[in-house]
Amino acid sequence: MSIRLKNDFLVFGSPRIEEAEIEEIVACLRSGWIGTGPKVARFEHDFAAYKGVPATHAAALNSCTAALHLSFVAAGIGAGDEVITTPLTFCATVNAIIHAGATPVLADIDPRTLNVDPDEVCRRITAKTRAIAPVHFAGRACEMDPLMELAAKHDLRVIEDCAHAIESEYRGRKLGTIGDFGCFSFYVTKNVVTGEGGMVLARDLASADRIRVLGLHGMTKDAWKRFGDEGFKHYLVTEAGFKYNMTDLNAALGIHQLARVEPYWLRRREIWDYYMDRLAALPVGLPAALEDDRRHGCHLFTIMIDAQHAGVTRDEFLNRMTANGIGVGVHYLSLPEHPFYQQALGWRPADYPHAAKAGREIVSLPISAKLGEKDLDDVVRAVKAALA
Repeated sequence: MSIRLKNDFLVFGSPRIEEAEIEEIVACLRSGWIGTGPKVARFEHDFAAYKGVPATHAAALNSCTAALHLSFVAAGIGAGDEVITTPLTFCATVNAIIHAGATPVLADIDPRTLNVDPDEVCRRITAKTRAIAPVHFAGRACEMDPLMELAAKHDLRVIEDCAHAIESEYRGRKLGTIGDFGCFSFYVTKNVVTGEGGMVLARDLASADRIRVLGLHGMTKDAWKRFGDEGFKHYLVTEAGFKYNMTDLNAALGIHQLARVEPYWLRRREIWDYYMDRLAALPVGLPAALEDDRRHGCHLFTIMIDAQHAGVTRDEFLNRMTANGIGVGVHYLSLPEHPFYQQALGWRPADYPHAAKAGREIVSLPISAKLGEKDLDDVVRAVKAALA
């Protein structure tokens, strides 16, 4: 009979929550204002300052999915248009394109970085292409210079999916500020947590203003102030919007999470280096080395389980890790594996071989800033046991 290595289960992606967040949420509840209000405005201001852009160019929303959707809408992308993106991403990236009325087009990945390959993007550009949506996988910056050159040459918009890349940089530029729009996630497993939440950074003020309006039913800017102490204010609906607004309860978490974004990143970088060292001799594929001219967000630490090399299938490896008390993730099965996209768009895994191979071998190990040294030792022991 096998012996479980760890009795208490290590939850994958469990966030590090400290007393400041708890106190801020309690203060928010006691204030009587828990919807969209001053804490959201403060979070927008702080996030914009961290990214080095004007606060007026940041719009907080209830998810990165909403951020992507409204960015496509604000970019004027709709029916008859094509948007090129990666097959190795969460379904939200392509769903947002579909919800905007456009057609997602996939370009295969670079198998070393797991990011979309600019040469493949170039091959997919047609007369219908209106935008590129690069996804900075795991926090590693996409090759933005060639992508931006393609965008300039073909008059395309660039919407960066930065769900993994709050802290990431590319050749001295912060991700999310290079394209026309940068979209961020504050979901519970992300590097800055609001429970549920997202943010758009828009290059131009008019787009940011429109996204704020679209995110709250299409009501006029600052409609939330109508219940404040400055006198009653009527709102006007200027277009059919959506219910995508962030609440003060969410922002109360984010304000203090964002204040610790750098020390949390440093801790995840330590964990990254620990794994790279302790797993180097094992029969698994490790992430590509970190580049000198960019900053990796270290959001995910992914290994590859090739059954012939590792002696165990990826799915059996997942089961063995879970049985030994270690939560793991799969980021991601390539999108063409999913029945909806096969049926609706005719996608087939064989058409994107690098993404298909990665998606069938990839495993994400815990890398939260919450992890202590014993947790890391438990993870490594479980990996070795799963490969035995």
